[in-house]
Amino acid sequence: MLIKRPKDVKPSEITPLGIYRRRREFVATAGVLALGAVSGMGTKPAIAQDGAKLKGFGKSKFSTTEKANAIKDVSGYVNYYEFGTDKTDPPQYAKKLKTQPWTVVVEGAVKKPRTFGIEELMKMQMEERIYRLRCVEAWSMVIPWIGFEFNKLANLVEPTGNAKFVEFHTALQPDNMPGVRLPVLDWPYIEGLRIDEAMNPLTILSMGMYDEVLPNQNGAPVRLVVPWKYGFKSGKSIVKIRFVEKQPRTAWEKANPQEYGFYSNVNPDVDHPRWSQKTEKRLPAFFANHKTQLFNGYSEQVASLYTGMDLRKNY
Repeated sequence: MLIKRPKDVKPSEITPLGIYRRRREFVATAGVLALGAVSGMGTKPAIAQDGAKLKGFGKSKFSTTEKANAIKDVSGYVNYYEFGTDKTDPPQYAKKLKTQPWTVVVEGAVKKPRTFGIEELMKMQMEERIYRLRCVEAWSMVIPWIGFEFNKLANLVEPTGNAKFVEFHTALQPDNMPGVRLPVLDWPYIEGLRIDEAMNPLTILSMGMYDEVLPNQNGAPVRLVVPWKYGFKSGKSIVKIRFVEKQPRTAWEKANPQEYGFYSNVNPDVDHPRWSQKTEKRLPAFFANHKTQLFNGYSEQVASLYTGMDLRKNY
């Protein structure tokens, strides 16, 4: 999930060891057969969901001038553990994800809790612009996300003074998600942000990329994008958003708190316990070939959020 030194990468080093072993146990038993039976699909990765186009978008003020990755890099090599722990599993099996009908419940410490239909969220998105952003996981990519600022939705529900954090709950569809049969994580997947992080204009809800609707494996129909944090903070297929007073326990914190903290900011000066984070691999390169930038290059927009904080302790 994070960044490896510039040498050959072993799967057991990218994935926490306990999860790696459980994955191999899963495959060694009935996992592969179950995946094949559930998917009813071939092995060719799905690059686009249905080709539906989204028009009328331009660059935002936060867009980078870096060249975007090819869509095959972004949609063919994905972390979405609900569909399997190998990077090529989600492109194969995510076609089973049921995306219609879809609603997002917003509740908790808000004055006007409500449920948003996907059509309403798409209308909000149509008023916004492409965000061409750098994103980092065990690799890095430049992705032309299409979305709208999360604060736009938040302002509609009016968070109260008790809202200190925001929880994002992702979909749980056991019949369609073969990966949730294995207790790799505590399902459903839950992520969280501090309220000021969530309200920052860089934090977006996205329903498209590359001028098309999101492919299932990339988090259709609506996902979170937090570009200055490691990729696992950007939850896919959001179904519920809760404004809460206490810091939520997120999925990766519960699974491995020594390696995955609540903040998970991109920081080259804080090594992962098992590897350096000073460099990153920009797909499709095989080796780490870029120096990691603090906050993934967005220091001007977000550094003030962490004034006075110990970023080594609050990793």
